[in-house]
This record gives sequence, C-alpha cells and structure tokens, in this order.
Amino acid sequence: MQNTKKCADECAHGTKLPIMKEIAGLLNRMCSAGVITDYAVFGAAAQMRYTEPVATVDADVLIEVPEPDKTDVLQPVFAFCTRNGYAISSDTVLAGAWPVHFIPVFSPLTREAVEQAETVDFDGVPIRVVRADYLAVIALSVGRVKDSLRIMALLEAGSVRADELRRLAERHGLSQSWERFAKRFLDE
Repeated sequence: MQNTKKCADECAHGTKLPIMKEIAGLLNRMCSAGVITDYAVFGAAAQMRYTEPVATVDADVLIEVPEPDKTDVLQPVFAFCTRNGYAISSDTVLAGAWPVHFIPVFSPLTREAVEQAETVDFDGVPIRVVRADYLAVIALSVGRVKDSLRIMALLEAGSVRADELRRLAERHGLSQSWERFAKRFLDE
C-alpha cells in the first residue's frame, strides 16, 4: 500500500497537478456560489488516490444540484463555467485541455457516495473524492470490463476488502452483480 501511495503522490505532483488543482478550485467555487450543493470526484481520477496511477484523459465528477427535478440540471453548471472563462466542449467543461464530466447523482448509491466522500488536500486545495468502497460498487453497478478491472485494482491494492464490497453491494440491491463478479474474478 505504501508503494501505491508513493506512486499516486508522485503522479499527482507531476503534470496533472495544476489541472487537478484547477478542477478542485472550480468545484469548490461552484459549491460556494450555490450552483451545486455537493460533489465528489469518481472514476479513474478518483481511483488514482487508491491504486497505482491509471491512464485517463478526463475527470468524472458526481454532483448534487439545488434543483434536481429541473429539465436541464446541467445548464447552471455550464453557465457558471462559461462566465468564469472555462470552455465548453460537447457535454464537458475543459479545465485546461482536460475534459470534466459533471454527472448528477443518479441513484441512491451515487447519492450516498457523495455524502460519504472524503475531503482530501490536493496541494493546498480541498477536494472531495469518492471512497474506495463506493468507487468499486459504482463500478460494479455499471458492469463494463474496465469497471471489473477497477474493482480488481482496488482489491489488489488493499484499498477495499471483498467482504466490505459484498455488504455495500447487498445494501444497494447489487447482490447478483457481486455474485457474478466474485464467481468470475475471486473464486479459485
């Protein structure tokens, strides 16, 4: 685990540091302005906190918004970003050249993941990151091959334990998905 942390720290202090710091600042300003009520980085960008660095070209951010029933919940996000000098490309905001995907919470699992996210210091700027157990179970709920690889990487890094994931998956109605995953990847 120590080597993983060292690698993640070295990666974070490499070329992606200014970009992640910019993203953290943007997210915190959006919360302060009331554009979003809470957020947590997830996906590959969050995984780098818990495992060896992984290749990614974007950042995925779960967000809670003040008006979740609004037809276009992302309109205030894009308007805020535009007013603050960020370019919009398709469905992403560009922080430098890095696309940031804003994804409104879409299930009780993702809502809980945001609520339980940890605030970490990223070169002097706080940023909220989905915990490893929620990151793995969200990946389980999506079910792509790369999501299975994410779960395995989190398990192999010692960032989560299989029994923790099983319990969290059960609480969110994902028992069958967990059983399929465990049978395929964990049973010997």
